[in-house]
Amino acid sequence: MASEWISRRSLVRGSVAAAALLTASGAASRAMPAAAVPAGRSLDIEALQAAISDLAHPPSVSAQLRVAQGQQHWYGTAGVSDIAGGRRPRPADRFRAGSVTKVFVATVVLQLWAQRRLELDAPIGRHLADLLPAHFGRVTVGQLLNHTSGLPDHEGLPDDSTPEAVLRHRFDQWTPEQWIRTIPADRPLKFPPGTKQEYRGISYVLLALLVERLTGRPYGEVIKSRVLEPLGLRHTLLPGGDPHLHGPHLHGYLRMADGTLQDVTVFNMSSTWGEGELVSTVDDLFRFQRALFSGALLPPHAMAKLFTLPPDSVRMLDGSPARYSMGLQKVTVNGLTFWGKTGEVYGYRTRVFSTRDGRVRFVLHYTPTPLTTDEEMAVRVAAVLAG
Repeated sequence: MASEWISRRSLVRGSVAAAALLTASGAASRAMPAAAVPAGRSLDIEALQAAISDLAHPPSVSAQLRVAQGQQHWYGTAGVSDIAGGRRPRPADRFRAGSVTKVFVATVVLQLWAQRRLELDAPIGRHLADLLPAHFGRVTVGQLLNHTSGLPDHEGLPDDSTPEAVLRHRFDQWTPEQWIRTIPADRPLKFPPGTKQEYRGISYVLLALLVERLTGRPYGEVIKSRVLEPLGLRHTLLPGGDPHLHGPHLHGYLRMADGTLQDVTVFNMSSTWGEGELVSTVDDLFRFQRALFSGALLPPHAMAKLFTLPPDSVRMLDGSPARYSMGLQKVTVNGLTFWGKTGEVYGYRTRVFSTRDGRVRFVLHYTPTPLTTDEEMAVRVAAVLAG
């Protein structure tokens, strides 16, 4: 039994995607056919609870899991919402959802495309010429959505290589324009746009700016009016410059070099504007996932973009097959294919995945304490559901 899981390093800097091949048991086979979940199979609640209760692998303070398989639903928790109070997590507790933000941005961009307010094959320079040099501006909207832009690497970023360094920069204030300027304008593109795939957070900063240019409104307000309010996602928001989590929430922690835990819940997320600042809950993300996959937010021709990878000739930089569509990523576990998104912020991890038909889906959130972790918990959950 094997699983391939796609993870991202816990960066608020959002430029490098890390792919990890994690073996649960036996040898991996990329050629395994997609398996269907047997009709009527019951959820293995004991195994799911065990999957999130091992808070030593990775070291975590809490975990929450909401699952649907056919008509069966289950919610489970482990650990505590904060180490001082000791309260168990609840499904309406807010947390930082990281790059799950990108699915909300992609949804709005595809809505605007479906309404013929933009073209996916149009160069982004048509809309953001004042922010990008001409050779960057030829990258298309669609290439930003599916991470095939070829934009150069960032330069001059603050040090975030240790937990102590992260704390030193936790209240840094960034604007989207400042973030864009960390990509040197005199550098060439890393590869011809559309020929390779490399996960880049900056792509979604540009897409959020595109939304603002097209609508004349802050992108967070557009997401609120087009997605959050219609779905009744009352606990989900784009916080802007507010570094606090308000109301019931989960605390995030980082373990320092001296072994102590430092609370990193209060954090200025301006460096993740447009690509990683979402605050949400397990219940809200579960509702959003159901609406998105059922077609409630996008018409069929836009939905197809969510489930279409680039051509086979397009590979990740390491030579592995492309795995990002225009808004989602694809993961196959024991022959069962999931589509969804990972989200990572210091002290928080979120995994939102579903089969395309919505028969098996889950939202996993946990609060690991190392600066970087592997995918042990997500692998355990997915292996139970795909077993």
